[in-house]
Amino acid sequence: MSTTTAAPALLTAKTAKPPNPARVRRRRRLAQWGFIAPAVIFMALFFGYPLVRNIVMSFQDYSPSTFFTGESPFNGTDNWSKVFNDELFGKALVHTILFTIGSLIGQFCIGLGLAVFFNRRFPLNGVLRSLILLPWLVPMVVSGVVWRRILDQDTGVLNSFLGTLGLGGDTPWLTSTSMALISVILVNIWIGIPFNMVILYGGLQEVPKELYEAAALDGASAWRTFRSITLPMLRPVITVVLVLGFMSTVKILDLILALTDGGPADSTQTLGTLTYQNSFVQLDFGAGAVVGNILILISAVFAVFYLRANRNEGK
Repeated sequence: MSTTTAAPALLTAKTAKPPNPARVRRRRRLAQWGFIAPAVIFMALFFGYPLVRNIVMSFQDYSPSTFFTGESPFNGTDNWSKVFNDELFGKALVHTILFTIGSLIGQFCIGLGLAVFFNRRFPLNGVLRSLILLPWLVPMVVSGVVWRRILDQDTGVLNSFLGTLGLGGDTPWLTSTSMALISVILVNIWIGIPFNMVILYGGLQEVPKELYEAAALDGASAWRTFRSITLPMLRPVITVVLVLGFMSTVKILDLILALTDGGPADSTQTLGTLTYQNSFVQLDFGAGAVVGNILILISAVFAVFYLRANRNEGK
């Protein structure tokens, strides 16, 4: 009885057609696109469309009346010519470069020093690291408002403290054209130190301790160990910190608005604040779109650099 029952099953198994490879590949491809589609749709709606719209707007005569009439005629490269011929654009570009380079150098150097310091074990290590994170957790606008009160020439805490020490108490930190940009850079360094410290500290945790033990046995000095072991091992992390720091610093707007609003006499005007001034103060949306596109292009160049550097490190 069992032999009779098993015979049809064996016959069915022998005569069953193998799955079509093309159909299997098609189903697998559809499944893959099913997982990717939500992310693609999200990127297209919230990143792709605004980017394309901003590029198109930079070639249009887009004014407040456009919101009522819906008319925004193309004007060719008039917006671009207007921006590039504006003296303020050159100043804003130079200020952006100085602000970005100064912030990155200060944040990275101090952050790396703190990361190396906290890489050792000592009492209250975790508590102190947690306290240093506070500037990073506070919203940037709040930090800007607080520092504006601290740096106030007449009633600021910093000038009062310096006056008590006999070091002068009337420094115009935010009201002098020669000091305002430096003050904004220092505040941004204070805000960015925790980010650099956390990322670099995490990178230091991955450095094999055996390398430091071998260097100690060879009699290497602390500076030699840092230069020959720590920095080379941290190279991938340093690349990430600098590129991400650049992309977040080059477009900063809220901190500068809270501290100086681009003044005095446009001495702290950057590409980010110039975009805001053109679009929402002068209501010249076409010119604002041009400056915004320039910022996007600069960030894209460094994003490509970041991806290529990571790919080279992977190889």
